[in-house]
Amino acid sequence: MGEEQGQKSVQSSAGKPRLQQAIEFISPLISLSHSIKVFPVKWQSIRNKLDDILSNLTAIDQNCNFNDNESISNTVDAILATLKNCNELARRCVDFSYTGKLLMKSDLDIACTKLDSHIKTLSEIYTLGLLAHSNALVVPKPGLLASRDDVRFYINDLFSRFKIGSSDMKKQALVAFNEVIQEDDRYVKISLEVDCFISFLVHFLDFEETEVQEEAAKAVCVISGFESCKGVLISVGIISPLVRVLESGSRSSKEFAARCLMKFTENSNNAWSVSAHGGVTALLKICGNGNSGGELVGLACGVLKNLVGVEEIKRFMIEEGAIPLILNLARSKDEITQICSLDFLQAMAYKDESIREMVVKEGGISTLVHILDPKSSFSTKIKEVSLRGIMNICCSLENSLNILIASGFMDHILYFLRYGEASVQELALKAAFWLCGTSVETKKLMGDVGFMPVLVKFLDSKSFEIREMAAGVLSSMVIIPRNRKRFVQNDQNVGLILQMLDPAGAGEANSSKNNKRLLLSILMSVTSCNSARKKIMNSGYLKNIEKLAEAEVSDAKKIVRKLSANRFRSILSGIWHS
Repeated sequence: MGEEQGQKSVQSSAGKPRLQQAIEFISPLISLSHSIKVFPVKWQSIRNKLDDILSNLTAIDQNCNFNDNESISNTVDAILATLKNCNELARRCVDFSYTGKLLMKSDLDIACTKLDSHIKTLSEIYTLGLLAHSNALVVPKPGLLASRDDVRFYINDLFSRFKIGSSDMKKQALVAFNEVIQEDDRYVKISLEVDCFISFLVHFLDFEETEVQEEAAKAVCVISGFESCKGVLISVGIISPLVRVLESGSRSSKEFAARCLMKFTENSNNAWSVSAHGGVTALLKICGNGNSGGELVGLACGVLKNLVGVEEIKRFMIEEGAIPLILNLARSKDEITQICSLDFLQAMAYKDESIREMVVKEGGISTLVHILDPKSSFSTKIKEVSLRGIMNICCSLENSLNILIASGFMDHILYFLRYGEASVQELALKAAFWLCGTSVETKKLMGDVGFMPVLVKFLDSKSFEIREMAAGVLSSMVIIPRNRKRFVQNDQNVGLILQMLDPAGAGEANSSKNNKRLLLSILMSVTSCNSARKKIMNSGYLKNIEKLAEAEVSDAKKIVRKLSANRFRSILSGIWHS
């Protein structure tokens, strides 16, 4: 059946132009080869090469006028001769009519070599510009339900257009490719199977025509999002062209290149390659260029953030003036620039005392605190990022605390606790928790400026985490005598904590084991005040402590003993004075 189909194809093509004959010869030959049961690897290789030649010849037929060009005519004649030889070899393999396996294998090797030679010749013809571009349309895009063969044919057709000399044809093919790869993953997977397809895409990154470069950058950006494609792109040397795009491409091309590099540098193994090709310098230059635009600067910061994990690269950034550059970006009015630069700054300062000190020295603390100013126009998102940055950078620097307080940081935190949105309130509470652990003097100051009344309100929050943080801060603050006195002066404070310790009521549901421990810790501290002990004794919620003591809760037992001892002393004192 396959043999008859092949013979029929040869007969039907007789008398037609040689190029058309060659095109019509290939598809039946490929179909015939699928019937072959021997030498499967060899025939698969031949089929792939036939696919490549078919897409090249189809592109010539549909898009170019070659008239009587002798070089092209000779190439088509040679291809036709090879095709007829392949058809004969296929017929003999189907019929098992060959004389010996070794001889047939040798014949197939020769056929493969000839096909490779034809492909190379066609590529050279394109490169030399021997084909005149006609106004033919691009092969129609396959539908969503198209077969894999149709998808492959379309990719091969686009690839042929990549190789033909016209810049406009290249751009059209790239636009078409970008359209299909965003609609169907199969086009990406099949493009990987076509020899040199990815190499051509990468080559276009260095193309002089801006539109071609932009479309190529867009294509590799999409492809780099597939994990299976990253290794292929790296293997064909994509890093260097991407860096060159960052240095001299259009803004659009630079953005696509930066997105690509961000994906590649998620793997630290590629960090050195980016640095070696001048990527760090190019990225810092983008960050320092006021005309780069927020989106591009944000992407550049993202790539640099991925690179700081390599200590030597981070040190190089410092030498190139990265710290003052980032702080300058943090003062920008562009939100994306600010957020990305602050994220980058935190990544650089992570577990690095010397960089934290450098940030403080360069005025970084004042810059970050200024962002928190409630009167500033900065968004909530930026304020959140700045607040995290302050806690991460200042967490271990003693000299930074004085700068923070002098810059109004404590006032800003108190404002957010009172009036901030939920997300900022939670961060502000974490900041208060951190502040409380820095020093005794800070605890005193927090008490003086009015933190405790605000924290008490959070004890009844719906959020478990917020309740626990508020209890933790208060537990730490009431250790200070003057803070205890302030806390007890408010009649409701002691009663609220006793109420929340109700083992049988809503208070129990709102209290985890650790939260309960913190609330009891607050009570233990304030019982050193006579007024607090009286308020506990006179409270209707005293039974809550007693029940916990009966349940063998250690801190509750201590409080009950303390209260009992005080009651006994009061009785003795009464008897003594009677």
